[in-house]
Amino acid sequence: MTYVYAYDHPPIGSHDEVVAIIGGKAANIGVMARELGIPVPPAFTLSTVACRDFLAAGWPPGLDDEITEHMIRLEAAVGRRFGDPADPLLVSVRSGAPISMPGMMDTILNLGLNDATTAGFAAVSGDPDLAATCRGRFETAYREIVGVPEAPDDPRQQLRGAIEAVFRSWNGDRARAYRAHESIDDDLGTGVTVQAMVFGNRGGDSATGVVFTRNPATGEKMLYGDVMFDAQGEEVVAGTHHTEPITVLDERMPKVAAELRRYADTLECHYSDVCDIEFTIEQHHLWILQTRIGKRSPQAALRIAVEMAEEEAFPLSRAEAVARVAHHLINPPVAVVGLRLEAPVLAKGLAASPGVMSGEIATSADEAAAMADENRDVILVRTETSPDDVHGMARAVGILTSTGGLASHAAVVARGWGIPAVVGAAAVRVGDATVMIGNRTFTTGDRLTIDGGSGEVFAGSVAGSTAIVPEAATLLAWADELGVQIAVSEERSTTMAEPDRTETQPPSTDLVVRGLLIKGFVTPDALAAAFQTTEEEAGVLLDQLTADGLAELTGAMFKLTPDGRALGTEMIVIDREHWGAANAERALDTFVPLDGRLKEIVTAWQMRDVDGQPVLNDHTNAEYDAKVLSDLASFYEDAVAWLQPLCDGLPRLSTYAARLENAASLVTTGDHVYIASPRVDSYHNIWFELHEDLILLAGKTREDEVAAGRA
Repeated sequence: MTYVYAYDHPPIGSHDEVVAIIGGKAANIGVMARELGIPVPPAFTLSTVACRDFLAAGWPPGLDDEITEHMIRLEAAVGRRFGDPADPLLVSVRSGAPISMPGMMDTILNLGLNDATTAGFAAVSGDPDLAATCRGRFETAYREIVGVPEAPDDPRQQLRGAIEAVFRSWNGDRARAYRAHESIDDDLGTGVTVQAMVFGNRGGDSATGVVFTRNPATGEKMLYGDVMFDAQGEEVVAGTHHTEPITVLDERMPKVAAELRRYADTLECHYSDVCDIEFTIEQHHLWILQTRIGKRSPQAALRIAVEMAEEEAFPLSRAEAVARVAHHLINPPVAVVGLRLEAPVLAKGLAASPGVMSGEIATSADEAAAMADENRDVILVRTETSPDDVHGMARAVGILTSTGGLASHAAVVARGWGIPAVVGAAAVRVGDATVMIGNRTFTTGDRLTIDGGSGEVFAGSVAGSTAIVPEAATLLAWADELGVQIAVSEERSTTMAEPDRTETQPPSTDLVVRGLLIKGFVTPDALAAAFQTTEEEAGVLLDQLTADGLAELTGAMFKLTPDGRALGTEMIVIDREHWGAANAERALDTFVPLDGRLKEIVTAWQMRDVDGQPVLNDHTNAEYDAKVLSDLASFYEDAVAWLQPLCDGLPRLSTYAARLENAASLVTTGDHVYIASPRVDSYHNIWFELHEDLILLAGKTREDEVAAGRA
């Protein structure tokens, strides 16, 4: 088993297969270094397999030897040695998942500093202040991220502690919250990239920044982002420091600015998409640290798709453009075309994510989530946001920060989620439960309006008029010409079998309450798919539960109120008493080995072994896929036999049997999305919900099962 790969010698396979093994960040670093000739600091990466093995069973055997071997190669590439007191090699340790999760996991810079190497770095750089600053930042970050009172003196112990911390951060609260919002698989794991440090904090001829190849808020074709001179990268994205627009680089370092634009064009053409680029300038030398496909607002996504497809030399066809933004065309975004101003502008910041939104002030993420639970529209107002705030950001209708630039955490996450945002509004001062804007004081619950397209902030609710963005009409016309049915979900087959609606009956209210308890959040169409009824009937049931105070609408999804959860929990207790606690516990015990089999089958469908390495299954090997499908069919037969006695003892469990039968039937007809897709009522999703139900019936929690190694 190979766990570690050099940046210029990645795993063998397609780009998607490489991404699955070492993460998007490392895969893109390799592309820049090998294929595009872009200057990248040398690096090596620990694979997602190493992460999964570590999280399952601790530090993998043989991993230390691989790291030592690759560190020797890294030392040879940069001409410095790790831990050398005379001329030390310093490294960064960064996460990098197969699917981009900006800022959700941990990064440590300047690793390798102790008393001896700090003195050596000061001597070699000729800048004792630089060495002391880097040492202080490293010590602070290491203590906070690794969770120790102080960093060890041995650089190799520092490195192992940092790698373990980044692996563990895959399961951190903020990463889990982000994955839940984005429907990202919890089982992917993260790569960890160890990269030679370059220093943007070596004076006025050094800098660091983040740029997008096009404006991710509006879609305009222009470099868009922030730069900070004499600074390190984390200061830009943290939103805690004053940044300058990227255009300043043209004035201070025109040659470097031209070089950056050239690399931006190269990357955009290579990936046929908007790129988000992190760079460092060390004494006029430009380094590209990483790149990824850039998050953009829905409005920007449409404009970018149209303009790229209309550029004759750009490698994106109209069909590809429509496919890329089809999910936005179902409910096209709107642009504000006029505000009826009833109050003066209180403050102005940077227009980070377009849209006008009014809501009540919340000054913490927990407060925003709690207010949203009460079905209140919330504007989250913070000095700056961090990854620890994502659970509140996901529930807010708008975000306002007093610091931070266009590439800050608040700006990037808001654009990716389509939440209006204004950042860097310096007139806004945030207290515990108060917000000062100029000479006015607002408290939690007071209303503000933000315009993420202009950067303006108003008191109270300010009405405005809107219109569907014009690019939507263009793309819909292209879709019509191409025969693309936009209303069909991207992951559903156009020949998907539909349930026979004439034979279905609406589920009972009790069944829906239990379903919501298990699912947590649900849309009418998801409820309809789960209970094989119509979306209209599901909507009526959800509306009735809402009228009865048992459910509430949060965004586009329904969830149980506290009263609804209490009722659902009471129903589970009654079920347990009716069925018998011993039967419930026995059912959970016998579920576990079957669960292990299904997980292996799903993993085999998504990944396959090529020359001893796991790669994404591209489904070009018909014999391999046929074997996996045969295993699934065999599993289904065993699952039916196991489930039937449970349904006899607790008849409501027959709902799961019917859903599994439907998914299995669709898979048999060739609709393989029903194996494990999170966007349909797939076999894997149904099985997961059955597991959750059995856990509750046995009087346990998923945390109990995880701790026992059974989930």
